[in-house]
Amino acid sequence: MNDVRGIFSGPTKGAGASWLGCSALIMLSALAAVPAIAQQKTGPGVPADDSLTWHGITLYGVIDIGLQYDTNGAPFSDYRPAASGNIVQKNSRQSVFGATPSNMGQSRVGLQGVEPLAGDWSAVFRIETFFNPQSGEIANSLKSLTVNNGRTPANSTTNLDGSAAGQPFQTAFVGVKSNEFGTLTFGRQLTILTEGTIKYDPNYDSSAFGLIGASGTYQGGGSSEDKRVDSMLKYDATFADIVHVGALYKFNGSNGGANTAFQAVIGAQYAGASIDAFYSKFNDAISASALTETQVNELPKLGYSVTNSVAATISDNTAFAVMALYKIDPVKFFAGYDHIKFANPTDPLSAGFSDIGGYTLAFVNNDAYSLSKTLQMYWVGVRYTVMPNLDLTTAYYGVQQNAYGTGKVAGCNTTANSACSGNLQAYSFDADYFFNHHFDAYAGIMYSGVHDGLANGYAFHTTNMNPTIGVRYKF
Repeated sequence: MNDVRGIFSGPTKGAGASWLGCSALIMLSALAAVPAIAQQKTGPGVPADDSLTWHGITLYGVIDIGLQYDTNGAPFSDYRPAASGNIVQKNSRQSVFGATPSNMGQSRVGLQGVEPLAGDWSAVFRIETFFNPQSGEIANSLKSLTVNNGRTPANSTTNLDGSAAGQPFQTAFVGVKSNEFGTLTFGRQLTILTEGTIKYDPNYDSSAFGLIGASGTYQGGGSSEDKRVDSMLKYDATFADIVHVGALYKFNGSNGGANTAFQAVIGAQYAGASIDAFYSKFNDAISASALTETQVNELPKLGYSVTNSVAATISDNTAFAVMALYKIDPVKFFAGYDHIKFANPTDPLSAGFSDIGGYTLAFVNNDAYSLSKTLQMYWVGVRYTVMPNLDLTTAYYGVQQNAYGTGKVAGCNTTANSACSGNLQAYSFDADYFFNHHFDAYAGIMYSGVHDGLANGYAFHTTNMNPTIGVRYKF
């Protein structure tokens, strides 16, 4: 019910950022003054007869804000889309309480449209901008990193990589669709794997109550920045209301395979059951982080700005996943498995490379995986509709990391090195009450804990709980 699926026959979603983007949307919001025309469902799921639609163009948005207490966290960020870490992080050193945005779903504003062409064919488009209602800032994960450049875990605020990097529009695509032949779109969009995790996550990508939403690593096939990507051609179709197929290709704007990506999905749905299998390959995936004090001191010699520079680990990431759900009213069951392999890049990136949002990779590591690193994520969950307006959800998420170190740390299973084998566990429960299609209130909690190699560098705490309450308005 609180899924964020859009209007098109295939999964086509996303979100984005920048005052330029907001200004364009405000100018176009005059469309909303005209009485709505019945159309298909809007981005946040508002019924067609209650949407702000004119001549096939719909203005829509979500504002989600709440209060959160973290038993072990870091001061909240004004820029990261979720503000808090939600799960335990390396700088989780103190209890934290305050306002957090987008706990159940990303706060955003957007325009989408459908224009009939001929027969069964229509033109479609969507643009979206992400924002943080608690601070009024455009969502920008990479800025959450740069404002912490030179800081230690003991004095840093929440900072995590992500696909929202202050772009004018986090989503911007155009294409064509046919109920018979499917949807073909081009632009900046959510990936097929990300769309799958949203559909099959018991918490529908909630950052406060689910590991999938709290950490984009698993949605992005190994990198949070790859939840949504630029220059993507994507096809999606469902045949006979049973068989589902899709594929995408990311262009690099040059020759060779560097910075390209490919994903595919095949699945089926029938009698309340649905299952999908995914394949993902990203070349030169980027995992960015804040600069150390030593790196900051070297920036003047390199000619880079401290406010626009980050460090990064580069890898070629290959993932496959299987996800399923089964609905038998009033209960919905979810399960999934995501296997991600990290390898050194075939085409290494050089320092000075321009990342999303125009941020500069000042320091680059292309040799982190002499042996391949593997993450295996798995989850199960149940969503129970107690009454038409109330959903209760409980879920378990787990992650296993292999031992990929060499030499003295080969085969290790302790906290001594990040290349040792390790695991992460997360459990959550939440309740969501819908007053109507536009407004709901929620409350819940998630526990997370890291162990062995995945706990390396956690100098303060290795567990966290984040009781959260909040409200969400959709239009």
